[in-house]
Amino acid sequence: MIKLTQAQITGAIIAYLIGVFIVPIVIYFSDKAGLVDVPNERKIHHGKISRLGGVAVWVSVMLTFLSLVLLSYYPSGQGLSGIIAGGSLMFLLGLIDDIFCLDAKFKLFIQIAIATFVIILGVNIESIYIPFQNAPYNHLELGFWSYPITLLWIVGISNAINFIDGIDGLAGSVVTISSCAIGIIAMVVAPSSPISALVAFILLGAMLSFLTYNYNPAKIFMGDSGALFAGFMLATLSITGIAKTSGPLMYLPLLILAVPMLDVAYSSTRRIMKGQSPFVADSEHIHHKLLHAGLSQDVAVLILASISFACAIIAILIAGSLSKYYIFAVVVVIILFILNLVSKSIKKRG
Repeated sequence: MIKLTQAQITGAIIAYLIGVFIVPIVIYFSDKAGLVDVPNERKIHHGKISRLGGVAVWVSVMLTFLSLVLLSYYPSGQGLSGIIAGGSLMFLLGLIDDIFCLDAKFKLFIQIAIATFVIILGVNIESIYIPFQNAPYNHLELGFWSYPITLLWIVGISNAINFIDGIDGLAGSVVTISSCAIGIIAMVVAPSSPISALVAFILLGAMLSFLTYNYNPAKIFMGDSGALFAGFMLATLSITGIAKTSGPLMYLPLLILAVPMLDVAYSSTRRIMKGQSPFVADSEHIHHKLLHAGLSQDVAVLILASISFACAIIAILIAGSLSKYYIFAVVVVIILFILNLVSKSIKKRG
């Protein structure tokens, strides 16, 4: 039986390898089935591109869990069933939307239902830390307010990742960076959550394999299925892995996910002030503003990914995680990055 720390690095690599194999199959199937994204006045890509990247990411994550079971390691822990079941439901919602284009209000209703289901299964924010107060007055039990606050966090982050999925490689890069940070911090906070760290590293591996084909010029898009799934996973993992801690570290997810949170706050506020629904898509997100300023897609992604990376590093430093766990995570990322380059090289030769 493999140990948990071995499962984390094994899971990340397995998820990456499965993803590299699955993504080309999804691209081929999308082309044959006509499930592609067609350019319009709001979109900046050229040509028809698969919009089912979420299928590859979800399959990679789920098959990795199956692989771990076959390796005699069965991951279990508080909230795991809610994360896996809820993530799958959110993926299914996004997949149906990618195919049939659901109404925004209906999607929001289903997202609330999924989040409620997950909260019932124990994935919730039960208390918050009050700064500048001495114990026992520095913690506030949320009681009834636990539900709306957790609901807002899960639905908000799920849609925030969807909002930034507007240019090649941006959402995938932010998810990869955020997954790595959550995975590292979840291993060192008190109480630690190695299960959340395991799932975060599996998501990291799956997303990095997707990025192999999503960097500009993209051959596949994440789609609503991938964005909602990834956003949901980050939201719930940040709760079980970090927000359930008893001190100020519980606020680190706000820093780790600063880029998508700022974008969704900016976009929603702007639309509401114009009298529009905050869920109506447009081309005025932060990344669009950078493009309108004359920057290329690659530069825009580099800027926003660098901000996300800086926020992640600061969060890791605050958590005091620059230890063997940090080195462990760096080694995992380096290994997957090398595999990423090899895959790109093979893809170009093909």
